[in-house]
Amino acid sequence: VQLQASGGGLVQAGGSLRLSCAASGSFHSISSMGWYRQAPGKERELVARTTNLGDQEYAASVKDRFTISRDSAKNTVDLHMNSLKPEDTAVYLCNVVGFLRGKGWSPGRSFSNWGQGTLVTVFS
Repeated sequence: VQLQASGGGLVQAGGSLRLSCAASGSFHSISSMGWYRQAPGKERELVARTTNLGDQEYAASVKDRFTISRDSAKNTVDLHMNSLKPEDTAVYLCNVVGFLRGKGWSPGRSFSNWGQGTLVTVFS
């Protein structure tokens, strides 16, 4: 399963950006799609995640500013980031969790794949 992330870049504080991630390849199903970020010297943290049941989870620091949306038909997930702050500066990574193909129509083993990361830099 391959993930292709796009978007990101340099933006002034208060601005907006959109990140996109597309999953491709052969798999049975996707359980969740999400975005994480890692700032220099900090641990990777969850930004937002959405499941195939429609549940959504956001980091407290981005709630009400970021919105995650998923297109299940296209296997894509977008992260709409508004009111960006300098502390949002980080490498953003797409994550997809799902199941590979098994025998017949059954799911196989699970997978958790990461995209290549895209840099978001917010300046004041």
